Amino acid sequence: MRISYSSLDTYKNCPLKYKYQEIDKIKSPKSAEGIFGGAVHSALKFMFERKPLYPTLDQVIDFFREKWNTKKALISPPLDDGQDIFLNEGIMLIKNFYKHNQPWNFNVVGMESPFEIKIKDGEEVHTIAGRIDRIDKNEEGYEVIDYKTSRRMPAQKEAENDLQMSIYNLALLDKWPDLKIGDVKLSLYFLKHGEKLSSVRTPEQLKEVKELILNSIKEIESRQKTNEFPATPSGLCDYCGYKKMCPMWRHLYDKNSQQSAPDQQQMEEIVREYFDLKNKNQQNTKRLTELKISIFGFMEEQKVDRVFGEDGYLTKSLLDRISYDLDKVREILEPIGWWQNILEPDDKKLAELLPQLSQEAQKKILELQSKKQTISLKISKKKIKK
Repeated sequence: MRISYSSLDTYKNCPLKYKYQEIDKIKSPKSAEGIFGGAVHSALKFMFERKPLYPTLDQVIDFFREKWNTKKALISPPLDDGQDIFLNEGIMLIKNFYKHNQPWNFNVVGMESPFEIKIKDGEEVHTIAGRIDRIDKNEEGYEVIDYKTSRRMPAQKEAENDLQMSIYNLALLDKWPDLKIGDVKLSLYFLKHGEKLSSVRTPEQLKEVKELILNSIKEIESRQKTNEFPATPSGLCDYCGYKKMCPMWRHLYDKNSQQSAPDQQQMEEIVREYFDLKNKNQQNTKRLTELKISIFGFMEEQKVDRVFGEDGYLTKSLLDRISYDLDKVREILEPIGWWQNILEPDDKKLAELLPQLSQEAQKKILELQSKKQTISLKISKKKIKK
């Protein structure tokens, strides 16, 4: 498989978005944040280009302004007329960055550098591709710098385990095989804060990263066979261009459309009644069951996993219930003296006991494991506006 870091990151955050983007090849609208980040990155690349002199601050700002004004027409939905908040913020970021990072003070050996690294999995070879914002050469070795325009700055511990920077480390070691792992410094530069978080990887970390990549690729290939790519709601949904088609959000847009179907209106009443019964702690189990049947039926028909009402929304989730064939488990545990630890054979007690067993015994017991999925509704009273 050939895959990029950004695709791996997309899959990690939401498998369904990965499917829309990488498998179905559905183009999503360009967000203001995405266009803004691209324009800033382009301007900083221009800043470090020597042709034959480095550009002045005014030239870098003019370059950014031209990029932004050209690309902002692609933003959907379009920005309000006269809205210069992104332009002004970009100019401020560039001024602050230029003040503390005059280009002639750095030995930049690569900008927007493409890379491809091969990772073997038995006989199979996978290719990880991407681009590195900037590579500097210094007395200690090399420094990889990745610009971030996001407002959130993570903790140092997150930076030390950042998957993207670990992949960049692998890319440099592949590009220059004589490099030692400790000769590569990895830095995340948060432009809005003017702060840089740096870290160095260990051989053990890079080994774990390769295993993580291979596990993700195996998951993706397995999901492709079943076409099961679940949506994973998070704060990132607010910036996702696929929100209107996502089964976690589509009902919100359908029910707010002017041409709302009768069954959409009926579903809103059902959701309202469902919340009323829950809030009043009524013991009307029968009616709740009927409502669940109606909700699950609607979800199945409309191919959505979440429905919205005035009081909040309901999300369908699959729960795995694991059980074991305890009679056969006893045949394994009794001869090795562990059966008495489960005074009354119990799946929960067995799960707690498993980590204490030898790998061979664990393997035999896990082969007796069976999994049953049940569907449930998770309630959220958070009111969402489109």
